Amino acid sequence: MITDKNIDGGKPFDWGRTSADYAKFRDIYPQEFYDRILERGLCRDGQRVLDIGTGTGVIPRNMYRYGAKWTGADISENQIEQAKLLSQGMDIDYIVSPTEKLEFPDDSFDVITACQCFWYFDHEKVAEKFSRMLKDGGRILVLYMAWLPFEDSIAGASEELVLKYNPSWSGKGETMHPIFIPECYNEYFEIVHHDEYKLNVRFTRESWNGRMKACRGVGASLSSEKVAEWEKEHLALLERNAPEEFDILHYGAIAELKKRSR
Repeated sequence: MITDKNIDGGKPFDWGRTSADYAKFRDIYPQEFYDRILERGLCRDGQRVLDIGTGTGVIPRNMYRYGAKWTGADISENQIEQAKLLSQGMDIDYIVSPTEKLEFPDDSFDVITACQCFWYFDHEKVAEKFSRMLKDGGRILVLYMAWLPFEDSIAGASEELVLKYNPSWSGKGETMHPIFIPECYNEYFEIVHHDEYKLNVRFTRESWNGRMKACRGVGASLSSEKVAEWEKEHLALLERNAPEEFDILHYGAIAELKKRSR
């Protein structure tokens, strides 16, 4: 369970409550998303990579074939259980731990990745920790993808329904912008690259409903009764406003931080 006064007005949420839907419906990043990482020369060719907030291991699993040695960490035991099930046959290490309590020897990793989770951490605690765990010249790679509710009518309608059931949900109203990096990282890292780009992601009514249900504002925070009510209404909405298959307009963003020399 996570509670942060700056997120959803302090309403508690627990990703473990939505792990089954998360595993089924949130492995949605298109190849372009991964290509942007590979073009930076990262997460490949024998590099050691730590994926924090790994969830169900989406990033390690999809990038495994490019040759990096991955470790995934997440606060939720349920998420890690799903990650292990989905990673069978892959040499990926997973651990259950809050990011703030991770302990690895100095110079353990070439890259630390954080996808869809960077804002959940206590940055004053972890910035120096990340620097120690990274080798000289190591990188933090912050990754993000979100639908654009003001530009995509289906996404906008679905978002309004989330707000009907969870008015305090602060994941609403995304627009394309660079990833914010807190000032405390400046002592240990410099931003060497950032990019923001639009992309379409293909869904069916079922998979878009699942994607929305697995968001923080629904499955991770509402009661099971309210989730069921929301889902019934959302499926009816999609019957009215969406074809059986459709694209949802998203944007992707990447921020690359390079460890400063000691």
